[in-house]
Amino acid sequence: MPINEIARPSPGQLAWHAMELEMFVHLDPATWQSRHIDDHSTPLAAINPQSLDVEQWIDVARSFDAKQIILVAKHHGGFCWWPTRTSNYGVKETPWRRGKGDLVAELARACRRQGLRLGIYLSPQDSCFNAGQAGCCPTRAEQQRYHRVYRQQLTELLSLYGEIAEVWFDGSLVIAVADILQRYAPEAMIFQGPRATIRWVGNESGYAPYPAWNAVRARDALGGVATAAHGVPEGDVWLPLETDTPVREHYWFWQPNTESTLKSLAQLMEIYYRSVGHGTVLLLNSAPDTNGLIPEADAKRVAEFGAEIRRRFDQCLAETRGEGQSLTLSFAAPQAVDHVVTMEDIAQGERIREYVIEGETQGRWVELARGTAIGHKKIDAFAPQTVTALRLRVLHSGAETRVRRLAAYHTGLNVTIERAAEIYDPFLAGQWEVQAGTAWKTLVIDISRICNEARQYEIELKPDRGSAPIEVQAITLAVAGIAATGYVTAGANPLTWNMNITALGGEKSLRLVIRGQDHGSSQGKIMIRRQ
Repeated sequence: MPINEIARPSPGQLAWHAMELEMFVHLDPATWQSRHIDDHSTPLAAINPQSLDVEQWIDVARSFDAKQIILVAKHHGGFCWWPTRTSNYGVKETPWRRGKGDLVAELARACRRQGLRLGIYLSPQDSCFNAGQAGCCPTRAEQQRYHRVYRQQLTELLSLYGEIAEVWFDGSLVIAVADILQRYAPEAMIFQGPRATIRWVGNESGYAPYPAWNAVRARDALGGVATAAHGVPEGDVWLPLETDTPVREHYWFWQPNTESTLKSLAQLMEIYYRSVGHGTVLLLNSAPDTNGLIPEADAKRVAEFGAEIRRRFDQCLAETRGEGQSLTLSFAAPQAVDHVVTMEDIAQGERIREYVIEGETQGRWVELARGTAIGHKKIDAFAPQTVTALRLRVLHSGAETRVRRLAAYHTGLNVTIERAAEIYDPFLAGQWEVQAGTAWKTLVIDISRICNEARQYEIELKPDRGSAPIEVQAITLAVAGIAATGYVTAGANPLTWNMNITALGGEKSLRLVIRGQDHGSSQGKIMIRRQ
């Protein structure tokens, strides 16, 4: 494709890519309730994390070389960790710091001292104001009220605490905030929503699919909920992936007696290879307990993770850079190699579409690894091989390639990274039967049991054998009875759709508007598969 049509990152996106590792912090009344979402059952008088120490959090972040901390300033229950003027459900109503506490201020000051960037998660959902996914309210009056509240909350967070480097609109956002972002945080990275500059990977396992292309089509970028499934090498808009996961499996908020769910070092390293090693940024959650401290076991595991990354990748055997369809890295003497790290000069766009890495041994070139996307970074691991040179050959590209780094490593490990994609069995969500030539028929199907994870799903309308063709006017998602527009998009085939579930909790339903075509009756099954 012409060079001037290749999507390129902004300077802010380039700096964001370079971080590679970030830390999430979830602390909320849900922490006291052993729940995923605050149900308001905990008296605010009981919210008093007396040992809370943001310096300890920063020590944990630095132990695995995270460059940024993203604080959940407000989750779906509406509890605010700063003394907002918009609500009476927050830190100023608790005994913590004698009612004068401001967690956002404490963390902002500490991050500045320690040279870390600060990001803010401000949930559009808020049960205090009857706001559902994306900030949608059931009545016009409630929507207008919450519109004012949310804009004020965002203004407070972006104007009172210094530079905010990233803003999380979890589940997208229907409230207009472009003017606030432009005024107070014009350089901030935006997660989801119409102003998004980064996108969700599509699961909470910490794994990015491969290839994880950085660009998407303009129409997919506008929806604000694009995932890895929307990435295409010829995309119009640079919208890179953030891959998030908790250090305790399934637990974003701390819960007692869950230490056994702490991810092992081997699991964390696999996550690293399949997130950072696939060119995405990894956002690893460490949740403080009711005392306000990240538990010792969690802190120790995260530190082990950082140490192992450094052990494997801090010191390369040799490296080079260059342009063109072939790049060679030579050694002075035969050298055992088991990893290669390749990085494109993504300031010029993601140009490589297919490549092979070869090693020269006994006078001939042998294949060591091959792939498609490289982008910011691709880590290739293979069985140890003694070589006198390495060669990157670009088999297909969108334009002349520019490689900013080709580096060889010997870790002493035989690592297998790329495993086969997980294939999930489809669930039967419902059925339809309509007569051809009749009016549009609306079906509402409860999918709460099936879609109980935050991830991407595929919807398939599967006609029975002999069924007349079906025509679909619309498929929409509702969460807790409130329409969540933009979460269902066209799939790869005419009768498939991609659906994003971005938050746990709440009853979920699909609304289908269909009718039969031609003659006879149309009937079939509505299938949903996790992706």
